[in-house]
Amino acid sequence: MARSTLYQLVASDLRRTIYSGALAPGDQLPTEAELMHAHQVSRNTVRLALGELVNEGLVTRTPRRGTVVRERRPLLMHPQRELRPQPQEETREAFAWAVSQEGRVPSQEIEVSIVRPAEEIASRLELADDELAVVRRRLRFVDGQPYNTNDSYFPLALVGDSEIARPGDIERGANKVLEELGHRQVRVVDDIWARMPNSAETERLQLQLGTPVIVYLRVGYDEDHTPVRVAVSVLPADKHLIRYELESR
Repeated sequence: MARSTLYQLVASDLRRTIYSGALAPGDQLPTEAELMHAHQVSRNTVRLALGELVNEGLVTRTPRRGTVVRERRPLLMHPQRELRPQPQEETREAFAWAVSQEGRVPSQEIEVSIVRPAEEIASRLELADDELAVVRRRLRFVDGQPYNTNDSYFPLALVGDSEIARPGDIERGANKVLEELGHRQVRVVDDIWARMPNSAETERLQLQLGTPVIVYLRVGYDEDHTPVRVAVSVLPADKHLIRYELESR
C-alpha cells in the first residue's frame, strides 16, 4: 500500500475521533509510538498524518504536551446584517453586538492614525493623489483570544472633525458616526479571497503553522454613491465561518 494512502488512513481515523467528540479540545493525542503500534505504520507515516491535521487546524503540537486537539468554535459572521438597524436599546458597534449574540465576550485594541493610503485603498475611496485618510486599526478578541484584524479607512476630509479621527473606542460604532455626519451607508461591495498570512499577521493573530487567512474587504457607499469607508479584515480560516443569506425578489 502506498505511503500516501497509509498516512491518509491514519489521519482519517484521528479526524473521526476528533469530530465524534471522543477527543475533546485540549485532549492529548496518542504519542507517535502509540500511533505506530496501533496502525502498524512507520514513524514517518505518523508524522505525515499529524502534519495533515495540523494544517487543517484540528490539532496543535507543543514541545511539552505533544499533540493536542485545538478549540474548534468558529465565529459565525453574517456580513449582510451589518447595515441592518439594531434593536433600539443596543448601542454597541456591529462586531461587539454580533459576538455577544453568540454568548461570547468581545474586546479589541485600537490604533488611530492619518495616512496616505495604499493605491488599493485610495482608489476604492476615490481619493486624489494628495488626499489623506483616517485609519482605525483594530485587533479583535473573542473570549480573550485574538480572532481577527480590521483596518477601516475613511476620507480625512469627511471625518477629520469627528470621533472617527480620535483615539479610543466608539461604543456605538463608526457606522453610526458616519450616519450622524450625513453619510449613512446604503450599499456595500465585498471582495473576499484567501491566502497565507505574512509573518506580522502570524505573530499578531497567534496563528498555528499552515493556517490560511481570509481577506475580507468591504467598501461602503452613501446615498450619493460616494465611497465613505473601506474596511479590510484578516480572518484566520479556522476561526471564522462567513454566511450569506440571499433572497429572491
